[in-house]
Amino acid sequence: QVQLVESGGGLVQAGGSLRLSCTASGSTFSDYAMGWFRQAPGKEREFVAAISRRGGSTSYADSAKGRFIISRSNALNKMYLQLNSVKPEDTAVYYCAIAQFGLGTSSPVDFNSWGQGTQVTVSS
Repeated sequence: QVQLVESGGGLVQAGGSLRLSCTASGSTFSDYAMGWFRQAPGKEREFVAAISRRGGSTSYADSAKGRFIISRSNALNKMYLQLNSVKPEDTAVYYCAIAQFGLGTSSPVDFNSWGQGTQVTVSS
């Protein structure tokens, strides 16, 4: 069973940058494709990005393309999400999770082992 812990959230001004981290423990991190989701108050959890087991393939939501970069270090058991050119609408709790069936899906039901989340707040 994998345990995931997100970190790196905080308050950032619009146009700024932030890097989120997801640290895994309890199993072989490189066995899993991984993903990032976010959830704003009163809204459903939405897909942000996903990355394959070795990091060679990635996928992004339209809202993240060109601004966010997903990456991973299997040696460190970590996954990252670099947020660039952030907007107030990026304000949300960001979660990492395991992609049960690999890339090709953006539905939360296809992900498990969710972390507790890290808050990102973008001020205008």
